[in-house]
Amino acid sequence: MGPTQYINLKQARKALAEIGVELNHRQMKRAADMDAKGRRKLPFFIDPIDKKLKIEKGTLLNIYNKCQSEAENTAYFKPEK
Repeated sequence: MGPTQYINLKQARKALAEIGVELNHRQMKRAADMDAKGRRKLPFFIDPIDKKLKIEKGTLLNIYNKCQSEAENTAYFKPEK
């Protein structure tokens, strides 16, 4: 695994687009904003220096890979590997 890379909302949208997950700015912002219980859909945090939302790129991509893997494991028809 490469070095830790923290990315902002715009970069996170681009990283997801590179794997085929096209989200608009509003969708990405909703995933990063806290809900009424103070939780975020994705593990964004506020950078203590520039006060902007950030996420670790590897974590973001791992979340999508894990979701895909779980979907494959619970599907009636299993993909061939």
